[in-house]
Amino acid sequence: MGSLEGKVAVVLAFLLLAGFLFVYSASFPLSLRLTGDPWALLKRQIIGGVVGLVALVVLWRVDYHVWSRIDDLLLGGAFVLLCLTLIPPLAEGSRWLRLGPFPFQPSEVGKVALVLYVAGSLVRRGDRVASYRAGVLPYLLVLAAFGMVLLLQPDSGMLAVYAVTVAFLLWVGGIPMRHLLLTLAGALPVAGVVLFLARYRLERFVAFLNPDSYRDTYAYQTFQSLLAVGSGGVFGRGIGASRAKLFYLPAAHNDFLFAVVAEETGLVGSLSVIALLGLLVALGFCVARRAPDKLGALYAWGASFLLGFQALLNLAVTVGVMPVTGLTLPFLSYGGSSLMVSLMLGGLILGVARAARQSPVGVLVPGVRG
Repeated sequence: MGSLEGKVAVVLAFLLLAGFLFVYSASFPLSLRLTGDPWALLKRQIIGGVVGLVALVVLWRVDYHVWSRIDDLLLGGAFVLLCLTLIPPLAEGSRWLRLGPFPFQPSEVGKVALVLYVAGSLVRRGDRVASYRAGVLPYLLVLAAFGMVLLLQPDSGMLAVYAVTVAFLLWVGGIPMRHLLLTLAGALPVAGVVLFLARYRLERFVAFLNPDSYRDTYAYQTFQSLLAVGSGGVFGRGIGASRAKLFYLPAAHNDFLFAVVAEETGLVGSLSVIALLGLLVALGFCVARRAPDKLGALYAWGASFLLGFQALLNLAVTVGVMPVTGLTLPFLSYGGSSLMVSLMLGGLILGVARAARQSPVGVLVPGVRG
């Protein structure tokens, strides 16, 4: 397991096991209250993990070029599933579809479909991406379609992940910087309008700027999270000893799981988790640089960046340097859909690493920055 492929697999295994440990620790009070079984939410998480591992193996072992032949179908399927969340009889909580006893979040699967589609279409367009019409406009239309549904859910945090990931892929895929800057200049006013369209988003933003005035309302989670993080000290209270998860910190097992990690394992444990996530992203970027072709490079870039960017947003919210977004911490937060998709993205990185290992000669990938 000394290869780059093996190192990625080992880091993924550690993250998966750490996620199971901390999901149980953070969720057992809620599981006990809701079901009488302290293991209930962990059991659900394990099911999501098993499904995710099956998908990871498929993405790891199947030639990744297969996905470029069906990426438009995958994107279309993800969009249809996302639209179904707007139909009340099918939806649960406006963001989930119910599949038997298990809720499923289509916007999570949309992340994988988006990476596959953008990477594949950039390769197919070749030198035409140098024009704004072929290199930027089609992806803006895709983002607009997904964005409208995500805002209706509402899930502006996921929309931010989609938009920034697409922008990153366009940049490493060779889109002229002036086109990206022009698009950014046009997107900023739109983001401002989106912020003001929903009162809760505006309140969260105002609470972020002036948290003391909203300590008991919109800034409540942030204050409780900071109390948990600060009380962990250097070595923490010990696994299972968090007080914040005893219904002081809402979503302690989900969006704010890192606060429980910090409280129970302290600075040492927190930095270890951050180091694992950072190492996975760094290894993914190395895989991208060694990819046999442009498609593989873009897959690895996109999957690694998406995982790292979402983790960064979650950590920033937990320590109060960003407004609450509702995003999970990849691999660690409770949520079967989130864990499944995180493992799928890890499988995509492994698939490219496998191809790079089997390639007898390293190939300099043209048209890809980095």
